[in-house]
Amino acid sequence: MVLVFISHEHQQPYVPPYTSIVAPVTKHTDVAKPLYSVQFMTSYVNMRYNHQNFLIDIDAPFIWHDCILQWNIYPGSCPANTLCTYPVSCEEYQCTDTRTTYSYKNPSCPPVTNGSTLPGWGYCTCPVNVVNPVTGSCCQALLNYDGFTVNTSNGRNVLTDTYGSYPNAACAPSSAFGSFPSDVTGVMAFSTSPYALPAYLYQPLKRSLAICFPSNSSAPGVLFFGSGPYYLLPQSNVDIKSLLSYTPLIKQPGSFGYFIRITSIIIKWSSIVLPADVTTKLSTIEPYTTLRSDIYKRVIWTFSFYTPGIPRAKPVAPFGLCFRTFTDRFVLMVPDIDLMFSNGNKWSISPSNSLKKVTKDVTCLAFIDGGATTEHAIVIGTLQFEDNFLEFDLENLTFGFSSSLLRRQTACANFNFTLTSSS
Repeated sequence: MVLVFISHEHQQPYVPPYTSIVAPVTKHTDVAKPLYSVQFMTSYVNMRYNHQNFLIDIDAPFIWHDCILQWNIYPGSCPANTLCTYPVSCEEYQCTDTRTTYSYKNPSCPPVTNGSTLPGWGYCTCPVNVVNPVTGSCCQALLNYDGFTVNTSNGRNVLTDTYGSYPNAACAPSSAFGSFPSDVTGVMAFSTSPYALPAYLYQPLKRSLAICFPSNSSAPGVLFFGSGPYYLLPQSNVDIKSLLSYTPLIKQPGSFGYFIRITSIIIKWSSIVLPADVTTKLSTIEPYTTLRSDIYKRVIWTFSFYTPGIPRAKPVAPFGLCFRTFTDRFVLMVPDIDLMFSNGNKWSISPSNSLKKVTKDVTCLAFIDGGATTEHAIVIGTLQFEDNFLEFDLENLTFGFSSSLLRRQTACANFNFTLTSSS
């Protein structure tokens, strides 16, 4: 007994070789507005994993994708090239919880009922409403027991170890994804909802989501969930985490998304002080930053004041301030837009993130007038995210940001996705 005790006392706890999970992020430009997806493994068939691309949504209450429900799945019963999953019964608590508390809130959604069943099952399934983030239209999907597999990482490479997660998700018909990019057939929820993916990612992973959106579709960006470190080439010895500044995340009643509080917007030497009650929403769906009319007018006026030497062009919708740009020197004449926080930290929006080239000779300030009564005074969109490293720390409730990585001679497309042994 003494020997057994001594042996147990000296047994070291298992420390995995990975610090986070990792997945590639793709920019899609084959739809009306740029969208970004993350790729996960969804099923294991014929000794290999099938992959599926999911729209990244940090506001969605739960995951939904193109799949079908099948009761008593057995080999050969699932149609070829189709993902089959198990249903949640309408009598289970997940069904009531998802419908009543953690659901999509849209007045266009029809009421859900418990009338549907699966052949040979005998129990009612659990229809839930889902809202298409691209079109805003509503349709019904069926809640299920799902499973996703993702690669692990030590922050430098992708490791051979994989990590499985088993959330409740919903199966939607293929027709629900007609407005999506051609190879995106799902919505991956990364919100604060207990039915979003982060709630299903357990130890040893730290509850921290890091996203780095690429600025073009030729090479993928990267998404991490875990503690870091995070390395991007060619700075192989610089942990991107060390470059981040932080501000608190704010909980907004009735929303599962992420909000921060900006105290002022500084352009050159002018400061636009914001009202104390203004909160800023972060969006992975909206392409450009939207400002309430009173804030927008002040930003446009100030930006115009500090760009007097650049010829104006006729505004191109949805933008209100556009320039004629004939040379590369144009970018050198454009000031940063600094978002200031109460702790003194600032998120600098560089010209590469504030300007959108709309024609060969016309470039516009990529900030949009959201109107006088917009729901959120400021919504920061995805152009402002590109080549910025962003961290949503769900344990400490902080938001980390790097400002443009291009000024650090790296980019979001510079993660090394080479597979490396974890031994």
